[in-house]
Amino acid sequence: MSGDDLDQALLLQGRISAFVRAFGLHQPDRTPCGQPVPSSEAHALGELDRDGPLTQTELGRRLRLEKSTVSRLVNQLINRGWARRAERDGDARLVWLELTPAGGRAAGELAAARAARFAELLRNIPAEQRPAVIDALTTLVEAAAGPGGAGTASHG
Repeated sequence: MSGDDLDQALLLQGRISAFVRAFGLHQPDRTPCGQPVPSSEAHALGELDRDGPLTQTELGRRLRLEKSTVSRLVNQLINRGWARRAERDGDARLVWLELTPAGGRAAGELAAARAARFAELLRNIPAEQRPAVIDALTTLVEAAAGPGGAGTASHG
């Protein structure tokens, strides 16, 4: 790595760290939109709300989390009364996760808070710079995902 590349890598690191703090991503028990829910739970609720029942494996793939982490996350959602396990298609080997009515309400509240937060964020970016910011974030997500990786929508 050349000196110039190292300087740019350090600059990128600093900018991402500043963004993480400014957006509140470093607060483990709150979403960036200020809700008292861990971001991992908000992301899981968003996936289940958007696409309906999912297997635990599929939820883990979408959230890019290890199997043991997803297991704990699912148990947290169940303990809150936001999700339940269910069998589908007569295959007892596959455990599906679905939102409860309370989980659907929580997902709706998170979505409303998220929409308000992102509208506020967008208002703070000059209109002529918005497409460039969105393009830069798309490039950053693709770079972070690596070859063959896929980014997902933000929940939080």
